[in-house]
Amino acid sequence: MNDLLAAGEERGLGDSGREALRRALAAALDELRRDCRRGRPRELDDSFWSRVGELLAVAPAVGVRPVINATGVVLHTNLGRAPWAPEAVRAAAAAAGGYAVVEIDLAGGGRGERAPGVAAQLRRLTGAEDALAVNNNAAAVLLALSALARGRKVAVARSELVEIGGSYRMPEVVAAAGARTVECGTTNRVHLRDFAAALEDPEVACVLKVHPSNFRLEGFTAAVEPAELAELCRAHAVPLVFDLGSGVLGGDDLPGTAGEPNVRAALAAGCDLVTFSGDKLLGGPQAGLVAGAAPLVRRLRRDVLARCLRLDKSILAALEATLGLHALGPAAVRRRLPALRALAADPAELHRRAAALAARLAGPGRSCEAVACESRVGSGAAPTVLVPSAGLRLRVERLAPVELAARLRRSEPPVIPRVQDEAVLLDLRTVAPGEEETLVRVCLDALGAT
Repeated sequence: MNDLLAAGEERGLGDSGREALRRALAAALDELRRDCRRGRPRELDDSFWSRVGELLAVAPAVGVRPVINATGVVLHTNLGRAPWAPEAVRAAAAAAGGYAVVEIDLAGGGRGERAPGVAAQLRRLTGAEDALAVNNNAAAVLLALSALARGRKVAVARSELVEIGGSYRMPEVVAAAGARTVECGTTNRVHLRDFAAALEDPEVACVLKVHPSNFRLEGFTAAVEPAELAELCRAHAVPLVFDLGSGVLGGDDLPGTAGEPNVRAALAAGCDLVTFSGDKLLGGPQAGLVAGAAPLVRRLRRDVLARCLRLDKSILAALEATLGLHALGPAAVRRRLPALRALAADPAELHRRAAALAARLAGPGRSCEAVACESRVGSGAAPTVLVPSAGLRLRVERLAPVELAARLRRSEPPVIPRVQDEAVLLDLRTVAPGEEETLVRVCLDALGAT
């Protein structure tokens, strides 16, 4: 290894540091050994050093780097949720590579409103009087409660005091905003009269409705519809905030999203503020979006937390580009936003792709077949809904599925599969057509290293 390190430095490959070069050399040597075991001897020639250079190119991003998502979970939180549209990628890169119009009044030359383009797009798309964006939906909820109820109380249905991934618990969010929770109703049944009783307390500054996101209550249950709750809140001059979560704008029913509440409907029902995510069913970058009544949005903008939670220029640019695609209509959304295109993919077409790939991956000592399977939306959206899909079932003699899956995850790029029914499953709903050649290469490497 010391000799190889010296040779690499002589070839100008040491700029990233000796440890980065060592890791790249080790990975390239592993690939060379696998080829030798398959009967394809290789030398430490120019192609070897070219591969070391390729591996070094991704070394600075060794933690956060591209993967192939073959899990079938379209909005996979652990894999960064929604992939961006090319338009969003270009907009973010352009903003990141130089200066950008973020918070300047071009007409007067002084300081202006932050990201007016995002607010204008959200107003057009949702019908809201005003809107703003912060760094995720949890931040949007925190900001809303801080601005409206700090030092006072927030009324919430007991059935909506949820905990989601990463120990995000709604009572603790209320407390972090400097408010106190008033629980309404019971775990399974909440009635309008429960909120009416809570609103008799003058310390209640707002009512919070929370989309349950990653679970469902079934059986002997009752909940208050947003329109009923909005009418009650108006009678008591108390704002209603709806934490919508996943962020369906409305007007385009994608597979797996039927029944999900949408932003336009929530505002039309009378909710004063609606919060939702940018990186879930909106199909864009991580962001928390707030749409609603102009006086309330202004209060949020003036709150001390607003500056702490704001977005940087590149995310704002990507978000504005994503919203611009939504403005083109449902057909453009399905075609140009990768996550929503994946949700809309035809299972029959996925099966045709799977059959073609299976023929390339089957071989001695291993089997690969195209199979029907089921995908999920992910990230708390439609948690009980399964979306028909198709994929590849891989089995290898004398190799446990968990070990094969581990090999795929350790590949470059990593491939993230499912282990199901004593086999490795690659769900093609979340594998873009442009990733198929890389997927075949990685799978052949992993399958041949037995």
